[in-house]
Amino acid sequence: MCRFTFYRGPPIALSSLITEPTNSLIHQSFHSHEREEPLNGDGFGVAWYADGRPEPALFRSITPAWSNRNLRELAAVVRSSCILAHVRAATQQTDVMETNCHPFKRGVIAFMHNGDIGGFRKLRRPLIDSLSDAAYQGIAGSTDSEHFFAVLQDELGVGRGRAAGDKMEPALEGAIGRILELRARHAPEEHCYLNMVVTDGHSAVACRFTTDDPDNADSLYVNHGRRYVCEDNVCRMVDPEEGGAAVLISSESLSEDPGWTPVPVNSLVVIGPTLSLTSRAMRV
Repeated sequence: MCRFTFYRGPPIALSSLITEPTNSLIHQSFHSHEREEPLNGDGFGVAWYADGRPEPALFRSITPAWSNRNLRELAAVVRSSCILAHVRAATQQTDVMETNCHPFKRGVIAFMHNGDIGGFRKLRRPLIDSLSDAAYQGIAGSTDSEHFFAVLQDELGVGRGRAAGDKMEPALEGAIGRILELRARHAPEEHCYLNMVVTDGHSAVACRFTTDDPDNADSLYVNHGRRYVCEDNVCRMVDPEEGGAAVLISSESLSEDPGWTPVPVNSLVVIGPTLSLTSRAMRV
């Protein structure tokens, strides 16, 4: 499994997620609190959206996040209003290589996953057969996550350079539904664990989903406020008020901020372009 953090709101430094919080993503890379195995050292990645550029920038590496000096330097100076950050623990014997590191991007869309598609080796071939040529040709690595992203691209049906907007919500559920159909036919004894975030830099959709007992679902939290700040190594979300908003979605709480709330199992969290936040049960 892995750990990830997503941010959408007024521009902040990448370091506000990656290095500064008490339970920063770098801290989670070597001492995760909510995994049986605390290490997530099989690479990392960061995607962020810059003003005037619709497509996200992407920095990934196979080195552990805790030992990558370039990551710390980059995090200190880059600011963005939409950030995805991920530390990887390889599953299903997939290779540790840069193309297997999250996040993944295609056009304006960025995506990351924490979890596992059970029985992926059994359903990989029929999954590939179900893809459009464009989605299939976009697969560069070997992970179940990137193959899911290809399914999601088909469900989105969005061309390069166009925002996905309100298409992301039904597309994510549609892609999960396709995976569940393949699982039922080819690996019914296996379980899926699908904590995911997809965004076009404006809107975003996240889910916490499993076919297993809900008690076995991977952890996921949300924090919604007016502004997220890190001052003197203390990070917190300022309470909501009229005139601004910020949203964090993270595998683990980044700090002792009391605003962190668990996302219900088998639920979607939808972030609108004006930073509205809604949550509902999934329809799969």
